[in-house]
Amino acid sequence: MPRIVVVSPPFASHAAPLSVLAAALGARGAEVYFACAPAFEELAVRAGVGFVPLTVTRNANTGVAEATEQAADEAARLSEFVQATGKGAVEALVTQARHRQADMLADPEEVHAALRAVDDRLRPDWYVVDQLSYPVTLALHCLGLAYATFCPGHPTYVLSGRDALFGVPYDWPGVLRPQPSQLAELRAVAGANDRLFTELFAAFVNDKAPHAPVPRRAFALTSPRAVVYAYPEVPWLPAPPSGPEHFFAGHMTGPAAPLSPEWAGQLELLRARSGKIVLVALGTFLSARADVLRSVVSDVLEGCADTAVVVAAGDRTEALADLAGERVVVRSTVPQQQLLGHVDAMVHHGGGNSFTECLRAGVPALVLPLSSDQFAIARDAERAGVGLVLDPNALARGDVAKALGVLAATVRPRMPRWARELGRRGPDWAARHLMATMPDRATAQ
Repeated sequence: MPRIVVVSPPFASHAAPLSVLAAALGARGAEVYFACAPAFEELAVRAGVGFVPLTVTRNANTGVAEATEQAADEAARLSEFVQATGKGAVEALVTQARHRQADMLADPEEVHAALRAVDDRLRPDWYVVDQLSYPVTLALHCLGLAYATFCPGHPTYVLSGRDALFGVPYDWPGVLRPQPSQLAELRAVAGANDRLFTELFAAFVNDKAPHAPVPRRAFALTSPRAVVYAYPEVPWLPAPPSGPEHFFAGHMTGPAAPLSPEWAGQLELLRARSGKIVLVALGTFLSARADVLRSVVSDVLEGCADTAVVVAAGDRTEALADLAGERVVVRSTVPQQQLLGHVDAMVHHGGGNSFTECLRAGVPALVLPLSSDQFAIARDAERAGVGLVLDPNALARGDVAKALGVLAATVRPRMPRWARELGRRGPDWAARHLMATMPDRATAQ
């Protein structure tokens, strides 16, 4: 059986699904090691696999981004990013694009040396690497090591086609479609990044592995063998690049643990008082948008008398404490996957995990995209008819209540089909296909 190292960046929203895939590979008999920052060792323990301490980027997010201990410059960039999300979609994406070099190709020399040391010690047959861990992919490319790519968010993170640019959504939800001049600005910044990173990659390859092919485009560098997407294979997606096998796993969620007695009791009380329950969570970074959380909860309280709310407020819990009451539970973090089996709808930011977890649970969603690939995911939710999309920075009184009514009446009946479809795939399906596709070390060399 193969020995596999699964390399994850130190972000909770990436490490959690990668640890689920690691567990699935281990359950199929592979000897698996989960390589991540020391704060994430518990994920390896839960997955029943080995752990390798490995830091591949300077910033981190252990569950609540602003509460994670990190360098001052990383914290300043995070604060600037959160503020930019309040200025609109294009402003948020342009700000992210300008942060890319420090965030996404920090310390390539150290990552290359660390990966070489891991490989010398463990001699794995192959690796699994997050598509957004560009320094890791670059290091494995230079070292000539076999690896599979894991795409944690929207499939267009794996670039295909000359016009595709990392950081520019392939499509937009109707309420957030930018003006041509705004889109041109975003494409200009993303295009400059594309050229800069390609030059940096070329220089690094020429220095470390002059025998290796130089990537034609840095952000398009991916496994030549296999790509696993934690996403459903919807028919309107752009065609993926030719070469590797493409496995659309649908989701990367493990078996749902039972609710704790405390949460079971809390939900029973909410259901008895209100009849319906809505889960509100904007992800580990964007829970910092307390203004959006407050607008959503206030609108539900005013416009949906039969509905209670559970809110994941991150480090804004204290700022939102005044909302807590008989119909509202405010916590810094919540067991989202477990709760989805007990709620009537979810309000989320369009993160890949929230999108696929809602589909897997058969829960309709109101999507409020704020950054990254969330606009593309929101568009897919809209197009698939599994959610509604609103502009989080332009919520008017009654918007949320009206949307929840539409979700209950017209969207929720469609959800069981999606739950069945996603239930046919998942992490075990992905692990089976990867193990049938990837070579052992002797074959690879």
